[in-house]
Amino acid sequence: MNLIDTHSHLYDEAFDPDREEAFERARNAGVRRLLLPAIDSESHEQLFDLCRRHPDRCSPMMGLHPTSVNENPRWREELNLVEHYLQSPPEGIPPFCAVGEIGLDLYWSREFREEQIEAFRRQIELALQYRLPIAVHTRDAWPETVEIIREYRGRGLRGVFHAFSDGIETCHELKTCGEFLFGIGGVVTFRKSRLAEVVREMELRDLVLETDCPYLTPVPHRGERNESSYVHFVCEKVAELKGLTPEEVAEATTANAGRLFGETTPAKTV
Repeated sequence: MNLIDTHSHLYDEAFDPDREEAFERARNAGVRRLLLPAIDSESHEQLFDLCRRHPDRCSPMMGLHPTSVNENPRWREELNLVEHYLQSPPEGIPPFCAVGEIGLDLYWSREFREEQIEAFRRQIELALQYRLPIAVHTRDAWPETVEIIREYRGRGLRGVFHAFSDGIETCHELKTCGEFLFGIGGVVTFRKSRLAEVVREMELRDLVLETDCPYLTPVPHRGERNESSYVHFVCEKVAELKGLTPEEVAEATTANAGRLFGETTPAKTV
């Protein structure tokens, strides 16, 4: 199969003991490309290092994760750093393929809601400026996320909703706002997963596959560390739900990812 893991944190410290081995396992599982979202400055160098070592198969993103805004008095400095890197990418890494991961996460606390919204909006504007898609993290904040995305309707905003977890109505609403895809990961394999029923109703052309490793591990490895090679379990589950072969799902979702993220086209400012 020809797969793309559209949301991998293989640079995370969880992979320090066996990162290259995990990378090779992904290759052997048919994963030809990994998209690596940024979190914040504490892990930028690890992200860049992995991309420098595997520039033909790793595509970096740049952004500030919403939970990195919480209780961080320097979060605006972090946003300035995101803008700096988009303007002047570090030497030796492939072009940024998206602004991400960005968004809203109100699961832990709603105290920083306004700060997260400000950071989200600023990074959406950066994505429009540099003609890049966005990779959106949303947790316990779907109404707020949809409201913000709706504001950009007609401006050419595009991207992926990573770890999509809401209903089909939200999917339909977001699709009216721009060119958006929906990242499906390990949750779809969980027993009695509500997401599985939503995926049955979604169009295959709207889906991309992801792991979010080392998190959200799919069955049959749930409870263990996730890794990019496990994206094939997600592919197989989506195929089962859609009544297709895994090869058909792999081909379609890889084409979807290529359509949104491209291959190696450098970011261009307007």
